[in-house]
Amino acid sequence: MKKDKKIKQIFELFWIFFKIGAFTFGGGLAMLPLIRKELVERKKWISDEDMLDMLALAECTPGVIAVNSATYVGHTVGGFWGSLFATIGVILPSIIVITIVSFFYQAFLENKVISQIFHGVRIGAVVLILNALSKLYRVLKKDYMSYGLIVIALTLALLLDIPTITIIVFGMLIGAVFAVISAKKEVETYDGTN
Repeated sequence: MKKDKKIKQIFELFWIFFKIGAFTFGGGLAMLPLIRKELVERKKWISDEDMLDMLALAECTPGVIAVNSATYVGHTVGGFWGSLFATIGVILPSIIVITIVSFFYQAFLENKVISQIFHGVRIGAVVLILNALSKLYRVLKKDYMSYGLIVIALTLALLLDIPTITIIVFGMLIGAVFAVISAKKEVETYDGTN
């Protein structure tokens, strides 16, 4: 009975990520609200904290964020098979669409209606990303380090056009420095009270 439940859960992961892959336009970040709605709110398979961990790992590992996210969530929920089927689920719609589009690529480029449709889809994707960011912000640890890193990261990305990977590595280093300082202060406080 337990094995049947696990198999059902793995196929649910495939179907959820297939739908996410099929209806997410605008890149991997646009899929975050859909992942959250399906897996945090509806299925309750992961928490908002897991979402933040997923986003951090998906951003700092090589590859497409959609695939990295599906692999992470799939593994969290269903182990190896969960990660395999979630990953296949998220990439399969793209493979199907790209194959179809490749036959009509030149016609798509010249069609003004399709061009305007894609323009509207891009705007919708930006709104989805902002919505996901606002929900993830709510569970973010709010302290001086977090706010400082947000300001620094936005400045580096928007004003100085620093590559994303450099900003992520910088954030990791700052986080590590703060962890060491905090641990040292805890040891000093503990030693001082005895």
